[in-house]
Order: sequence, then C-alpha cells, then structure tokens
Amino acid sequence: MSATSNADPRELDKFGEAAHRWWDPNSEFRPLHDINPARLAWIDDHAGLNGRQVIDVGCGGGLLSEGMAALGAQVTGIDLSEKALGIARLHLYESGQVVDYRLISAEAMAAEAPSCFDLVTCLEMLEHVPDPASTVAACARMVKPGGQVFLSTINRNPKAYLLAVVGAEYLFNLLPRGTHDYTRFLKPAELARLCRDAGLEVLEITGLRYNPLKRDASIGADTDVNYLLRARRNA
Repeated sequence: MSATSNADPRELDKFGEAAHRWWDPNSEFRPLHDINPARLAWIDDHAGLNGRQVIDVGCGGGLLSEGMAALGAQVTGIDLSEKALGIARLHLYESGQVVDYRLISAEAMAAEAPSCFDLVTCLEMLEHVPDPASTVAACARMVKPGGQVFLSTINRNPKAYLLAVVGAEYLFNLLPRGTHDYTRFLKPAELARLCRDAGLEVLEITGLRYNPLKRDASIGADTDVNYLLRARRNA
C-alpha cells in the first residue's frame, strides 16, 4: 500500500461534508464527544501525557488531539480530510491549545518521521481505511522504541452489527446511515495479529462501553462492540 492510496475518497468526502459540526456535542459527532473523556483518561493513565511527543493519526476535527494537548502533550495531528483539519485549526483559536495539524497520510508521515514519537494514537479510524494493516505498520514505524501505540475500532460480530450499525444508524439516529461498513470491522485477535506483524507487543485489549441514552462511556472488560488496544514497540 503506497503512502497516498490507503484512503477511501467516499470516507473523506463523508467526514469533510460534516466537518463544520465536529465540535457540536449534539451533532453526529456526539458519540465522539461522549467517549472522549474515557479514552483520554485511559491513554493518560498508561502513558502520562504531560511532556510527551504524541502523534494523533486520523485526528479529524481535533477532539482527541486537543484533549491530549490540554494534558501537557506536544501533539501533532494528521488527517487526509482538508475540511476537518480546517475546523481543527480554527478551534485552536477558541480553545487556546497548541496542536500541529498536517494534511498527510500515516504512511507518508512514517517515512518522514520514523521513531520520532513517544506515543501514537489512532482511534476510531481503522474501520474507515481500505488497508488497516498499512496504517498499523505506519503507527509502529512512527513510535520510538519502548514507546506505546493506542488503537481503537469496532469488533466484527452480530452484536456489534446490531448496536454499532442498526442501532446507532437506523434506530437511534446517532450516526448518519452509511457511517460504518460492517465488513471493515476488526476482531480483537485480527488487530492483535496486525500489531505483532508490525513489530509491536500487545500489552492490553480492553472494552469501551457506551450508553447513548445516558451519554456515558467507561473502560471495561466487554470487547464485544467497541474496544481499545495498547501495544509497545520493543527496543
């Protein structure tokens, strides 16, 4: 997979069209706003963000990037959606945070800046790219030896289909229809294999529980739908 081809133009167009609503907590990005505190705390608990050099792959409008910057990290956010990055840059004027946003693919960034970051985050992105193995490999190349990579995606099973696609897109209208392609979901064992193939040691796989009615999210043992993976690049 080349540095420029691991992107789906339909996905970029979809998120680009909605980019101006990225920071609206009641828009189609509501689930991201609701789960962000839980995933941010999980990363900080394991990596200690203050003073760390971090790259956020698939940063979109910058929700996670800004959260990590607020905790003292020096953050680079990369994405291939020019509109989403435009919104992310504009929001810095409101928040006062400092994030270096760049329009570049993970593969190209890995070639430009290998072994440059203390930790790499790539959350809620792998289910939107044609070749997740290429993205995981790029994340592994960017992190320093001994550094950590934080990933998240959606499991592939009937329960995940019912909740993440049917429920979220058709019953509760939390997401626009067509947001997710079930065939691109990854089972935890599959993502773990991609990490090992990229030279990463899997340290933890944990679940992310989300209650859309209460707008509440927490980290726990249930990986049936949303889950997170933490890995380390060995020296």
